[in-house]
Amino acid sequence: MDGALNFTATFSHGVEWGWPIAVYLLLAGMSGGALIAAILLKHYKKQESFSPFFKAASLLAFVSIMLGMVCLIADLEKPLLFWKILINYNFTSVMSVGVAALCVYIPLSFVACLYAFEADLSGFLSRRLTFLKGLFTLVMKILNALRPLLLALTLVFAVAICAYTGFLISVLVRFPILNTAVLPALFVASGLSAGIAGSSLIAALFFKADPHGGDLKTLHAVEWPVLAMEILLIGMIFVSLVTGSNVQKAASVAFSEGVYAQLFWLGVVGVGFCVPLVLNFALGKKIAHTAFAFYVSALASVVGVLLLRMFILYAGQTYDIIM
Repeated sequence: MDGALNFTATFSHGVEWGWPIAVYLLLAGMSGGALIAAILLKHYKKQESFSPFFKAASLLAFVSIMLGMVCLIADLEKPLLFWKILINYNFTSVMSVGVAALCVYIPLSFVACLYAFEADLSGFLSRRLTFLKGLFTLVMKILNALRPLLLALTLVFAVAICAYTGFLISVLVRFPILNTAVLPALFVASGLSAGIAGSSLIAALFFKADPHGGDLKTLHAVEWPVLAMEILLIGMIFVSLVTGSNVQKAASVAFSEGVYAQLFWLGVVGVGFCVPLVLNFALGKKIAHTAFAFYVSALASVVGVLLLRMFILYAGQTYDIIM
């Protein structure tokens, strides 16, 4: 692949991947996490129709992955040549494998939107663009015949996209915080957390889903095991650093000293973990069952995942083997 299209060949000391990549990592993970939650919930509840949560999740998934691609392309050295990535593949490169997965996942996420909004789109075309109604009906007939297969593929690729964002940076062997096998699993768990929270917000705000009932109540119960998994995986990264080589031990100070430690403890732990836990458990049921607790908790979860991505990305690039 053309070297001009790589984010980096070898980093010079310092942060090369900045906030656009952190935002991309959030958006891609949230996109995949939203569809994982929506498809599994639909299967678990044996829903024939598409619920407000599925509508919210499919819309969030497609919009967020497209916005993520804007961030990804904008960070290239030559953004206008991004199309070369789409025609030049090297399957020994994690980035190339990820681009191939995205090329499959993005159309699948769009198809999920078509499933969710089929009735709405059909009504709109009947009123405004009648000449397209026949074509749309034919396309949806074909897609509906393939629905079980396409939703299964969407689930597989949604998991792959979440994990890929972790693999993308974990292959950087010079950086102890990044170069860990735990990172892809952490990005799947945190992507699922952000996907559930973001989709729940949209479902309640725009699709009139009950914040404390139905699908959102079921997903609310799932959030806590996912949060526990995030904490466990972060703990595994920290333990691997403090018990590792001298270079790894030196990198572990990112958790205890300086601006990155503040970002981690105040942002990731304080906002992302403590705010939802306090609102839902420490202040009693009367507060936990309010709309305020629902919206603030969900928003805090999304912000916490973004700050986690920023911590991993910035601290990971700052502490390297030649620092």
